[in-house]
Amino acid sequence: MDQKVENVIIIGSGPAGLTAAIYSARANLAPLMIEGEEAGGQLMITTEVENYPGFEHGVTGPELIAVMRKQAERFGTRFITRNVTKVDFSQRPFKVWIGDKLHLAKSIIISTGASAQFLGLPSEKQYMSRGVSACATCDGAFFRNMEVGVVGGGDTAMEEAQFLTRFASKVYVIHRRDHFRASKIMADRTMKNPKIEVLWNKEVSEVIGDGKNVTGVIMKDTQNGSTKDLALQGLFIAIGHKPTTSLFKGLLDMNETGYLVTKPDSTYTNIEGVFAAGDVQDHVYRQAITAAGTGCMAAIDCERWLESQAHG
Repeated sequence: MDQKVENVIIIGSGPAGLTAAIYSARANLAPLMIEGEEAGGQLMITTEVENYPGFEHGVTGPELIAVMRKQAERFGTRFITRNVTKVDFSQRPFKVWIGDKLHLAKSIIISTGASAQFLGLPSEKQYMSRGVSACATCDGAFFRNMEVGVVGGGDTAMEEAQFLTRFASKVYVIHRRDHFRASKIMADRTMKNPKIEVLWNKEVSEVIGDGKNVTGVIMKDTQNGSTKDLALQGLFIAIGHKPTTSLFKGLLDMNETGYLVTKPDSTYTNIEGVFAAGDVQDHVYRQAITAAGTGCMAAIDCERWLESQAHG
């Protein structure tokens, strides 16, 4: 029996994948989305989204994903809520496996996203979205006139700290070494900002709270092991993001941190017929709206590419 070859398989289901699904479904491509077992991406752990256009009073991350998913479904997207276990892009049709089950496709859109790296403390998890965040641009405005901490020593941590000074009364940068990894210009800005205080050779060993919200942290001195409490209402973790690209190692071009590389002004990867959208290829903006935008681009790139193959 001949196996069905899908027009397009979309791997991953955050705003990038769902937007790609909406566009490709409306273009009559009947997309198959393999959304993964943790469907919806980073928005599923985001409580309030206030900066997504079209929601005057804000929306929760899970609500936003649910609306997008219904929209994609309405136009005929089919969903499989399992994880892709293996892919083979060496020849067309492309092969995508879920366990032993093989799916074939003429084209692929990858939107597997990225995830913020955390410290790995149970207390950090407990207070996630209740004072602990990994995105100052998303959550900074909730901390007006409060004291907050930023963990990290790279450019991201410097950017987050600078941004937070617009809202917070005081920002502590908590760094486990005695010098920053950040670029000189970013580090200088941090050091010169009167609202920022740098706490060197310190790491957060515990997040403290009252059961509802964060009230502070316990810091451990990385040199002598002594501990100290610091009262805070918010803690921003800025120790980097990790793109979900292990499936594609050795198959698709990536940068040194593992983000998929797309050709300028497009969503084309180095393999023709394979496209990438959202945080899996965007290490700069990492917003739901930019992910949705590249999802739209990927669907249009994919549709035009399929059209050119049909007439080729």
